[in-house]
Amino acid sequence: MNPRLEVLKQRVRDGEGRALRRQEPVNILAECEAEHLSWSKRAARLTVRQCEAETPVLSPEEHIVFTRTLPATIPAVYAADEWDHLTRGRTLHELGPVSNICADWGRALSQGLLGRREVALASLKRYGDEPQAVDFLEGAIETIDAVLALAQRYAEAACRMGREEISEILTRVPARAPRTFHEALQSLRLLQAVVWLGGNYHVGLGRFDQYMWPYLKADLEQGRLDEGAAFDLLAEFFISLNRDSDLYPGVQQGDNGQTITLGGVDRKGGTAVNPLTSLALQVSREVCLIDPKINLRISASTDLELLTLGTELTRKGLGFPQYCNDDVVIPALTACGYRLEDAREYAVAACWEFLIPGKAMDVVNIGAVSFPAAADQAIREGLLAGENMAGILNRVRGNIAEQVHDLAGAYEKLLLPPAPYYSVLMTDCLEEGRDISRGARYNNFGIHGAGSANAADALAAVEEFVFRDRSVPPAEIIAALGADYEGYEGLRVKLAEKAPKTGNDDDRADRFLVGLFQMLAEACEGYGTTSRGGILRPGSGSAMYYVWLAQGHPGMREPLVGATAEGRHRGQPFGANLAPSQGVQMRGPFSLLLSYGKLDYRRVCNGGPITMELSDSVFREPESVRKVALLIRAFAQQGCQQLQLNSVNVETLRDARIHPELHKNLIVRVWGWSGYFCELAPEYQDQIIARHVFAAG
Repeated sequence: MNPRLEVLKQRVRDGEGRALRRQEPVNILAECEAEHLSWSKRAARLTVRQCEAETPVLSPEEHIVFTRTLPATIPAVYAADEWDHLTRGRTLHELGPVSNICADWGRALSQGLLGRREVALASLKRYGDEPQAVDFLEGAIETIDAVLALAQRYAEAACRMGREEISEILTRVPARAPRTFHEALQSLRLLQAVVWLGGNYHVGLGRFDQYMWPYLKADLEQGRLDEGAAFDLLAEFFISLNRDSDLYPGVQQGDNGQTITLGGVDRKGGTAVNPLTSLALQVSREVCLIDPKINLRISASTDLELLTLGTELTRKGLGFPQYCNDDVVIPALTACGYRLEDAREYAVAACWEFLIPGKAMDVVNIGAVSFPAAADQAIREGLLAGENMAGILNRVRGNIAEQVHDLAGAYEKLLLPPAPYYSVLMTDCLEEGRDISRGARYNNFGIHGAGSANAADALAAVEEFVFRDRSVPPAEIIAALGADYEGYEGLRVKLAEKAPKTGNDDDRADRFLVGLFQMLAEACEGYGTTSRGGILRPGSGSAMYYVWLAQGHPGMREPLVGATAEGRHRGQPFGANLAPSQGVQMRGPFSLLLSYGKLDYRRVCNGGPITMELSDSVFREPESVRKVALLIRAFAQQGCQQLQLNSVNVETLRDARIHPELHKNLIVRVWGWSGYFCELAPEYQDQIIARHVFAAG
């Protein structure tokens, strides 16, 4: 990168923008109450006042502007007692507001906010006799006007500084359709930033190389940009996404959902890979920041050159790109009711869950089924009752079904607050006079299946030693689990080291893995239609639950589990996503792919990646990058669904625990996102250090 970009990047890492933020949030509660505003109008007023309170900030080095000057706290639009009354008997999702969806950025850019305003005005005439639609549309128009006013204030500030080019750009966008790549990037930066201002979060950027390529293509063809200038603009845009990311909520710093999706096929099934696909990978490799998190859509026939470029990015240790296999994902989505042309347009939400930009109000994480808890309860109770393996598995099936019912039942009274500005950016909300909180074309719920390897390994150990070779009496297993293996270390070692393990292409363990996800799919399919008119989408990811289910967390609905029969102590985290149990001796990465390729992903369509940690020693040989690229190709050819690769050095991670001041830029993949290692809580640092690492050789 050039010196100007290096300066901008360093300012981001130094947190210079934080000094510009006001300390107190905007207070709009009094006016909301005095005017007796509806909830929708209050949400609109929130966006309006937040935009008005922003102070334009431009530095001489910036070509893409917007720096948030408001604090992370989102102003209340209801008093505490009113809020309690409004939400009583209802379920709020996570922090409450609409989150973890993706706008139709292509439409928002191509129409501009003035175009979206015209759509809203036309709908006002069409739905003039429907009070709820009128209320929503009027509020949506207010938010559009507020964003336009904010852009104009930035344009005026740029003019005062003598930044005529920036002033001209902001006079045009986001009001109108961009004419250039620079204008499109600036428009997207401002449009997305305002979504956060309104209290919505995990704001994904969707199929970035699809909707942005026409602007870059025109610039290149007409000689307005060369490849170097395009690189610099995109690098600055990527840097800008990190400018305020410390404000964005998540389980840990970095868990902010700023993802982009690249590659794949288009709506007609043809290749969607274009020069911007490669450029985005190259820019991310050079910028080396945690945002945007990149997802690369591939297939068994993807060109090895693109896979190699993705591997070169993995080599940097950022934990992305995450790979999604179109050959598996698209059929899975269509099997779950998504239209084929929509399924081909899928993007990835905050972590790995699949959704359709602009058309989905899917709530992709309503909780996780604890496979270890389901298996552990079945093992203890089944052995105590003198049952055989079939009886234990029947108990597992019942436990999983009960967890699914409890998780989904809690969301039958889901309450999503209005999001009028976010709705402006969606595909059909303005056109149909309907806030996105009331639903979209797709309104499904996602349930994670967490701790799958541990549960499968526990079941395999019981079958192997209790029922197959009869070397361990049932009573001994029950007693050892109850004692957390205190006094039973020999048995614990036997269970941990001698039993079959998932991830080694061993059907003795893998058949239980396959069975667990079949049971989850059956339970979700058997639940039927939800109160929002959608289905339950089972997935194979774990999110933060690989720690929470083992160590507990406030407000959890999922059952906590103690020591488990694969030799794991109470409190030890489970394997993240589709990954081996911690401490398991692995044959190699191809065996891992063979194990996880056995799953029927057509029934497990909420996403969830195979997660592999590669030692940085893997990349030291000249042919190493190509070998890893071939591993990625094998992942797709084996029929697996998603893949996360992380390049790590365990000794560096350990040193970072001791000397964090020397490693502040050290980035790792946590579960479905990447963050700075030294900013993570100790339990997540410990789990990352303890993961199995595939080394060279």
